[in-house]
Amino acid sequence: MPACRIVDAFPTFLEFWPSVRHKTTDEQIAVWEDATTAHWPELLAMQKACYEEDGEDWRRIARDMVFPYLDRRVPGMTEAHEHLLDLCKPVYARAQRRLGFEADLVAVIHVGIGCGAGWVTTYEGLPAILFGVENAAEEGWTRPEVLAGLIAHEIGHVAHFHWREQRGLPLGSGPWWRLYAEGFAQRCEQVILDRDSWHMAHAVEGWQEWCRANLGWLAAQFLRVAGSGESTRPFFGSWYELQGWKQTGYYLGQRVIEALETRMDLREIALLDEIEPLLRNELEILATAGG
Repeated sequence: MPACRIVDAFPTFLEFWPSVRHKTTDEQIAVWEDATTAHWPELLAMQKACYEEDGEDWRRIARDMVFPYLDRRVPGMTEAHEHLLDLCKPVYARAQRRLGFEADLVAVIHVGIGCGAGWVTTYEGLPAILFGVENAAEEGWTRPEVLAGLIAHEIGHVAHFHWREQRGLPLGSGPWWRLYAEGFAQRCEQVILDRDSWHMAHAVEGWQEWCRANLGWLAAQFLRVAGSGESTRPFFGSWYELQGWKQTGYYLGQRVIEALETRMDLREIALLDEIEPLLRNELEILATAGG
C-alpha cells in the first residue's frame, strides 16, 4: 500500500535556535544554513533554487522577510508542527479514499526561508510536500482544522501531478496553468475534507464574502493580467494582495474548476491538455455576469 513518510526537521531548529536567537540575523541564517546542509542538503538546495529561478537573492529574502520574525513565531511554529505530525497521515489516507489515487508521499516539516507553508515537489525521488512552519505561523495557520485544509490542498496537487504523470502529460507554467493547478487543488481540499474548506481564509474576516461579491471583477482582472504578461503574484502570493485581500486567485480558480465539474469529473479535469481556452471561456462568463 502507498504510504506517507514524515521527515521532521523542526526539532533540529528547536535545538539550535535558543543559542542564536539574540545573535545577528546573518549569524542566525548561517547556523540555519549549516544545520540544513548537514542533515537535509536536498531541502536546502530546493529552497535556494526556488528564489534563483525568480531572480531573487535567497539571503536577502531570509534577512528581510523571514529571520527577523522567527523568534516571535516559535509558539505558532511549534503548534503547527504538532498538528502537522498528527494530521498528515490521516488526511493522506482520507485523500486516497476520496480521490481514488495511489502514490507514496514524503511530508517534510521544516523551518524554511519563506518558500511556502505548503509546496509540492519531489524529495529523495518521491512525490513530496514541504511544510514550511515559518510561513504557517506567519499566516496564522496553526489550528488543526486549518492545517487539515492546507494538507488536503497540497495533496490535491500531488494527485493532479501524479495522474498527469501516469498519462504522460506534462506539467505547465504561466498564469493559466497557475490558475488551473491552484483551483484544482483548492477544489480537492473541499472534496477530501467533505466541507466548504478554504484554509487561506482562516482569520481573515469577510474574505470569502468579498471574493464572492467581486468574482466578476477578479475574473476580468485575471484576464487583463494574463493577457498583458503581468505577474499573477497578487492573486496567489502570501506577500501580495489585490485591493487589500490576499490569495484571491484560489477562490477564482476553485470557481472555474467547479464550473468545469458540471460536465466532467475531477480526474478528467486533471488530464486536460489545452487548458487556456477552457479557462478563458469560464472567466469571460464570470466577468460578463459580474459574479
